[in-house]
Amino acid sequence: MKKRTRILLSMIALVGLAGILNGCSSKETANETGDHIILVGTQNDYPPFAFADENNELTGYDIDVVKEIDKKLDGYSFEFVATPWDSMFLSLESNKIQAVADQVAKTPEREEKYLFTDESYFAAETVIVVKSGRTDINTIEDLEGKKVGALAGDSYTLLLEEHNKKAENDIILKYSESGTPSEILQDVQNGRIDAYVNDPIMIHTVLEKYDLDVEVVGQPLVQDDMGIVFKDEKQGEELKALVDPVLKQLKEDGTLAELSKKWTGGEYIPE
Repeated sequence: MKKRTRILLSMIALVGLAGILNGCSSKETANETGDHIILVGTQNDYPPFAFADENNELTGYDIDVVKEIDKKLDGYSFEFVATPWDSMFLSLESNKIQAVADQVAKTPEREEKYLFTDESYFAAETVIVVKSGRTDINTIEDLEGKKVGALAGDSYTLLLEEHNKKAENDIILKYSESGTPSEILQDVQNGRIDAYVNDPIMIHTVLEKYDLDVEVVGQPLVQDDMGIVFKDEKQGEELKALVDPVLKQLKEDGTLAELSKKWTGGEYIPE
């Protein structure tokens, strides 16, 4: 019987494991049951997709998707490593983790550098959020000349950076030092920034938790398909080949739809 997927929240544990994993493939690192260990990076503050619960254990939609994959892959054990967004891809590149499951949108720029599963496991919208009652912002063009919260390297920030390349009046991107969407939303409420662009499901989850006086405005800017990410090398190719058929099965048998309803209240699964 497969051992229960374990949660690695301690960054100290991450440092210790890095020494073991550097220079080794996942197949060369096994637990006491003989399963090959795959370390999966994800955030611990991005509800309802990946966050630490009251017991300080990682949970959420992305976590549950990986756990379902784990159940169907004999000989492999997927362990989660809480990783800040700003060091997520560096951890992947340095083999401190071997995969990322963290609502990572497939973009041409990312697909040039990393391997994504062919099967996407979530379809996410991108919306604008402002302080409640504000009426001067509804579109991406309305953000020009305004201060907008940003996390370096995420797909929402990349969208705004691409807009600035062709805009006459730039959106003023205020990159967060904390790296947490909840703190950026608090900055919107307190007037330190004018707006934030992110996923509406995450935004509503944070609003319920912190009772913030902000609201989503306008129409969704884009819709992105999310995939699990691997390093673009032999090990990554092997993992991708293992995971893709399982994701397809989970989509076809309704498992992803059920998990989506459980965590988001709706079925946001790409065709």
